[in-house]
Amino acid sequence: MRIMQLERHSDASGDVDSAAGSHRKAHQKQQAIAKMCSRNIKISVVLFLVLIPILTALPHNHNLSKRSNFFDLECKGIFNKTMFFRLDRICEDCYQLFRETSIHRLCKQDCFGSPFFNACVEALQLHEDMDKYNEWRDTLGRK
Repeated sequence: MRIMQLERHSDASGDVDSAAGSHRKAHQKQQAIAKMCSRNIKISVVLFLVLIPILTALPHNHNLSKRSNFFDLECKGIFNKTMFFRLDRICEDCYQLFRETSIHRLCKQDCFGSPFFNACVEALQLHEDMDKYNEWRDTLGRK
């Protein structure tokens, strides 16, 4: 009788040990999954923090259609492809000279009527043709 009680107790404790081991394995598995998710989140955050400044620093695609840029700049005058292309080219060259995307945007501001456009003309040493550029800006950007 004593042997049967010991066998039952041994079976019950084996079940408890088995259940505890199973619970421990499940807990370890959950911890491993949590660590992996945590690591993936950390990697994602780091990539996000690294890629955003890189993407914003990249030059924007300046190969948009010239006519849509005319309206994007809110030019209110007469669209003349040649005039617009030549003024836009000054801003492109200025951008290429300084490699600063904000210069490109500021040069075009107010339909090439900003002081940055004049500064780009000076930087590119095109000031001899400034009267012609002013006429073109007037034609394109009448307000």
